[in-house]
Amino acid sequence: MELTLLDQLNYAIIKFPAQTTIPADFERIDQFKSITYTSDECSIVVPFGTLDTQYALSVDDGWVIIQVVGELDFSLVGILAELATPLAENQISIFALSTYNTDYLLLKAADKRKAIQVLQQHGHVFI
Repeated sequence: MELTLLDQLNYAIIKFPAQTTIPADFERIDQFKSITYTSDECSIVVPFGTLDTQYALSVDDGWVIIQVVGELDFSLVGILAELATPLAENQISIFALSTYNTDYLLLKAADKRKAIQVLQQHGHVFI
């Protein structure tokens, strides 16, 4: 697969209570951002320092993002497994996100070089 490392920013994964409304400053962020609601929580991924975390339950920063390049058809299977398995075998933890078009892997910045090397060894190309 073709992969790309997004914008070299330090991202944070932030947990808010489930009833949290979308923070006003979320709308102003023009880099990668994601918000997911469940009955248990609201999870937000944004560049670190771009969102008020006063009411956050947890903030975990130091993440970078790898994007699968291109649009993935819903009939494709095993895309995340093809990326996650070699990373897991090398003790690299991920936080995966999917959109309508493609998949994203968040991994700790400290693991970035090793993750790129592992993925390249498994035939993936960074562009």
